[in-house]
Amino acid sequence: MKVLMVLTSHSELGNTGKKTGFWVEEFAAPYYTLKDAGADITLASPKGGQPPIDPKSAEPEAQTEATKRFNADKGLQQLLANTKMLSEVKAEDYDAVFFPGGHGPLWDLSNDTNSIQLIQNFWSAKKPVAAVCHAPAVLLNVKDENGEPLVKGKRVTGFTNTEEEAVHLTNVVPFLLEDELKNRGGQYSKKEDWASYVVKDGLLITGQNPASSEEAAKELLHFLKK
Repeated sequence: MKVLMVLTSHSELGNTGKKTGFWVEEFAAPYYTLKDAGADITLASPKGGQPPIDPKSAEPEAQTEATKRFNADKGLQQLLANTKMLSEVKAEDYDAVFFPGGHGPLWDLSNDTNSIQLIQNFWSAKKPVAAVCHAPAVLLNVKDENGEPLVKGKRVTGFTNTEEEAVHLTNVVPFLLEDELKNRGGQYSKKEDWASYVVKDGLLITGQNPASSEEAAKELLHFLKK
């Protein structure tokens, strides 16, 4: 099982002067779920090197068993500091791709031509694509084999408008993910805010929020172990 995990390289939270990046829980929980099951994982990001960590995801109230494990895992921290450049990875070398969230992907991965092409290549090779929280934004500009939006007519989820409102970033983010998934024709659904919720439609796996990240990785494992 070879899995590619793609993280954001974007660190600026709009015009607020604050920092963003990827959410530690959404990286650590899937990473360990996949790694402990025997997956060989490669880390990549648009710019390569150290992807920015959302400082809020490192605060005490955001800590989970997976983040505590990550904080003590010097080996993984070293791997993370040396992610491959997205332009250098190929779908043919992996069995699946997983995109952790955080607000960063709204700005870079949603429009990144390498990311878009990579997902299209995974899709055309009938390999699973998973994304959690804000990371389903990476799907917005991906087209299927007919040139239609990949999410059109497919069951999807992602960070909700009300969750965005709860973190007071509705007017900071470049777009609201729930709205945009619907605008692309996605059959969007959700559970209550902050509940674990994962939707799978064929080879597409999406999770609503940080609490959904481990479950999304488990769904991906089901595919890989078939």
